[in-house]
Amino acid sequence: MHHFESDKIRNVVLLSHSGAGKTSLAEAMLFDAGAITRLGIVNDGTTTSDFEPDEIKRHISISLSVLPCQWKDTKFNIIDTPGYPDFVGEVKAGLAVSEGAVIVVCASSGVEVGTQQVWDYVDEAKLPALILMNKMDRENANFSRTLGDIQNKIGNKCLPIQLPIGAQKSFQGVVDIITRKAYIGTPSKEAEVPAAMQDEIDLHREKLIEAIVEVDDELLSKYLDGAEIAQDDIYRCLKQAILLGKVVPVLPGCALSNIAVTSLMDAIHDYLPSPIDKGTVVATNATSGAEEKIEPVSGSPLAAMVFKTSSDPRAGRLSYLRVYSGTVSSNSQAWNVIKNVVERIGQLFVIRGKTQEAVDKLTAGDIGVVAKLASTTTGDMLGVKEHLLKLTPIKFPEPILNKAILPKSRADLDKMGSALSKLCEEDLTLRVHRDPDVGEILLGGMGETHLEVAAEKLNGKFGVEVMLELPKVPYKETISTSTQAEYKHKKQTGGHGQYGHVLLELEPLPRGTGFEFMEKVVGGAVPRNYIPAVEKGVNEGRLEGVLAGYPLVDVRVTLFDGSSHPVDSSEMAFKIAAAQALKKGLEQAQPVLLEPIVSLTVTAPDNFIGDIIGDLNSKRARVMGMNPSGGLNTIEAQVPLSEVLRYATDLRSLTQGRGIFKTTFSHYEEVPAPIAQKITAQKKASQ
Repeated sequence: MHHFESDKIRNVVLLSHSGAGKTSLAEAMLFDAGAITRLGIVNDGTTTSDFEPDEIKRHISISLSVLPCQWKDTKFNIIDTPGYPDFVGEVKAGLAVSEGAVIVVCASSGVEVGTQQVWDYVDEAKLPALILMNKMDRENANFSRTLGDIQNKIGNKCLPIQLPIGAQKSFQGVVDIITRKAYIGTPSKEAEVPAAMQDEIDLHREKLIEAIVEVDDELLSKYLDGAEIAQDDIYRCLKQAILLGKVVPVLPGCALSNIAVTSLMDAIHDYLPSPIDKGTVVATNATSGAEEKIEPVSGSPLAAMVFKTSSDPRAGRLSYLRVYSGTVSSNSQAWNVIKNVVERIGQLFVIRGKTQEAVDKLTAGDIGVVAKLASTTTGDMLGVKEHLLKLTPIKFPEPILNKAILPKSRADLDKMGSALSKLCEEDLTLRVHRDPDVGEILLGGMGETHLEVAAEKLNGKFGVEVMLELPKVPYKETISTSTQAEYKHKKQTGGHGQYGHVLLELEPLPRGTGFEFMEKVVGGAVPRNYIPAVEKGVNEGRLEGVLAGYPLVDVRVTLFDGSSHPVDSSEMAFKIAAAQALKKGLEQAQPVLLEPIVSLTVTAPDNFIGDIIGDLNSKRARVMGMNPSGGLNTIEAQVPLSEVLRYATDLRSLTQGRGIFKTTFSHYEEVPAPIAQKITAQKKASQ
């Protein structure tokens, strides 16, 4: 593929609810552009973008794919993203490096949950967008009904610029309402406009013109005076209205049958902005901290961002670059602005699915790939040392579901650490951390499917077999009353014996205080040199409580008396005595089990709030308050951690995927007696 200047590039992200047909659309676009010679099918696992084993197996996109092709005189960087909500990080990355979006809506299903979510992302990113009403040949496909659904849920600014000729089995093409020309079949050929459609065409044309003339005062006056608006003026104002977000064109089509896909490609070419059209990008000068506006031209200082990292079995680690200004060349050097190190840039590629094509350079606005960068990871910026520029980083969502990750064998354990590190470099919505309280390694992600795919990737890419389980709850134990306990460790086995004698006082402390050890020994009853051994015995003993073996918290232990033997006493004897005295004291002081309580914030549409609160009540939650706003309601609650280990799945089921939540640790509370008995019995049974 030859070199393109910034004004001849379109970076466009494909978005939709899962199953609306983005990948089939991308395949048809590549075919029509001549980038591929045969149309792949998702269910056969033969599409260009879904080439990973997990994607072929599940028939869904899991990672974003960059699919370059040439249409007319312009390079399209088509970015196919997953529709399944667990892989939202890929969607965020695709949005961050695009100037425009195509939202795919199924003509029979209408606007689904995922459609509204991706529209919110597009709206937040202020990206100009087109809507493809896909699957017009499906049973129950209805253009008017689905258009009404789009306008009701996304907005009245969604206006058709083409109308379908026929529907369901009789769908054969489209009518362009601006030119009043019809195009049918594959490949698309001009045909006569059906006479029955004339009134419908006039009605929608009038609505479109009424919406777009508002961007031009002179044209608005002309329109209000009843004058005919020239076709060139319609095109000019339509492009301006799209760039300003005042109009979102709707086009019918069918990706699988490849009907009207070229009309969509023409619309992308004509109406969605190039990097030049989008204008300057705001960056921060890393040296001075001042904001700078950088032009998307090849002569500016280099500013590029790595928006995705993947591991290739042959090429190693691949870094996907979006160049915002300047030029990056093969076999050159660049400065990593975030890590403050120099990076050697090897051979640059443009990548299309599994295929790579070497290029000598990437200029402002373009997207490409480089292999084996030493220090650079997703989110890093590359530039020149003399003019360091930081771009706005991609905001990835925080994980909402944690699972304990367990290696299947010793060999897997040895490889698991480095494999997890590489996996988290590829996907910034994955997090790995160790829970010190229970000693488990936890993998956090966006849902059950996300974590299952991560585990499969560990095996497929890195040869590490793992199991995923619900994490253990870090319960604690404490005491309810003060007590004193005495223990004398005395053993005579010939020669030197063992002798250690301590008296401890145990007192409960306020919740959240922690654990304290003090000594108030007078008269040298316990020699000073043995007191550290007593403290060590107490600290080791507190790691395993007497109820269910959980660590002891919120207790003060005071050594106040004891005795020693001039020959038989030793540090070990006092350590054993201290641990046993602590255990004895705990049994006397009415021990109780504590559980972690999290603060939970749930945001969902109003019509789901009753179900959510009912579910929270069944989870022993305390609802602290509700805050309604714009059709959504935010619930603040406190709930035991043990009840919300799978809340990501529960909430998705309750709200049809429309609810979001976050949790933060709050405090520990006493477990109700019946539940504490059950936990204790389960823990003892597992030992």
